[in-house]
Amino acid sequence: MKNKLPGTSTSALRCAKVPFLAALMLAAPAAVSAASAQPPLALANVYQDDVEVGDYMVSEKLDGVRAYWDGEQLISRAGNVFAAPAWFMQGFPAAPMDGELWLGRGRFEKTLSIVSRAAPHAGWREIRFMVFDLPQHEGPFSARNRALGALIAKSDSPYLEKVRQFTVADKAALQKTLEEVTESGGEGLILRRKDAPHKAGRSDDFLKLKAYYDAEARVVGHNPGQGRLAGMMGSITVETPAGLRFKIGTGFTDEERRKPPPLGSTISYRYNGFTNTGRPRFPSFLRIRAED
Repeated sequence: MKNKLPGTSTSALRCAKVPFLAALMLAAPAAVSAASAQPPLALANVYQDDVEVGDYMVSEKLDGVRAYWDGEQLISRAGNVFAAPAWFMQGFPAAPMDGELWLGRGRFEKTLSIVSRAAPHAGWREIRFMVFDLPQHEGPFSARNRALGALIAKSDSPYLEKVRQFTVADKAALQKTLEEVTESGGEGLILRRKDAPHKAGRSDDFLKLKAYYDAEARVVGHNPGQGRLAGMMGSITVETPAGLRFKIGTGFTDEERRKPPPLGSTISYRYNGFTNTGRPRFPSFLRIRAED
């Protein structure tokens, strides 16, 4: 079952994947030092059909690397400090900002290869910090969005941009927007409740809508391939945080089958709803999760 609105259709979401050698880079710290604590990020729940879309503002879900600006440095979701050059951050406001380090649609792998290095380098000139929230502003999201626009307008940084927020008339318009974004190579949509204050953690104030669901699981087994895949990995066995085990055999390149995700690593996969027994339907490998 696709994550879509009743009576409409969606196109399959195109997925960027991280080759195995690049994925190995993720095991090393993607930063020069550890921050004092993980940043207070709002995390998205999955959109459900009973949502009143008029209560929300909508933006494109960027396929980038989450980053939190604390007024002095860029911090990853895990609480590590990105090794961003000083010139990249010059002109950033002193106010904390939440956003994504982004290179463009379908360029997650390249983005990750740039921001995961342990020392500043010229590759950051390609990156933009796409900002979507002011976590310490006390107003509702609609007010935070206006304040963010005014704040960024005062900055002369060429690396700082505000994520465009807009409203849609109804669920049909939301579905049409989702189709347009995914058909153009985008990842999906984000909905933020207009009247909600900033809240760290997951809540229905912050929702994600994609053409397919995705989730994460830990690799617990490698299963040999047969026929054309003889001598390579045919599938992996994974375990969800709830303890459910199942196999994933699609979505891999031949190189990833020769050097599969390591045992114990966490991978992201996509799926089309659940079977009657509660297992993900048609699970497909996306990438090794970035341990940032």
